[in-house]
Amino acid sequence: MSSRAMSTPSKDAAHWEAVEEATELLQERKYHEALSTLRDVIQRDAANAYAYFFVGQAMWELEQLEPARDAYRAAVQLAPDYLGARVSLSHALRRLGDHQAAVGQAQEARRRFPDDPDALYALGMAHAALGQRFLARKHLQGYLATNPEVEAKQEVQQILETLGIGGEGEPIEFDED
Repeated sequence: MSSRAMSTPSKDAAHWEAVEEATELLQERKYHEALSTLRDVIQRDAANAYAYFFVGQAMWELEQLEPARDAYRAAVQLAPDYLGARVSLSHALRRLGDHQAAVGQAQEARRRFPDDPDALYALGMAHAALGQRFLARKHLQGYLATNPEVEAKQEVQQILETLGIGGEGEPIEFDED
């Protein structure tokens, strides 16, 4: 998933630099410490979309889906072309049961980034949650056509097999993302 937002190069670099310590903490699975660091970043600069995105990532890892959704939404509002935040927002919405909004965010990601594998995956998963198995298969097969890494490819192939069981209109939810 892309974690780079779109803004002026100097501002973007400053925003990225401001969250580097927090990203290291996230990699070390120190989610509460990362959240504390990110809250400090946001207090200094409430326009840092990266900070909100990584708050969302920490909350996701802590299984706090509503706060994760809200943080991703804030990142997207600040940086509408922030692909990672938009795709993550789609997944959070789907996991929270707002499947139509999940489709909408994934479609917007595809509109802005037509060839992005993460957008295809998010759209396929959102359609699956709505029971739109034909569309789910179409987008997930499109994802496979991007030649993802082996583990992701195997996961999506298993999802496609599951989508083949049951009929159109039967929702199916996956928690693998």
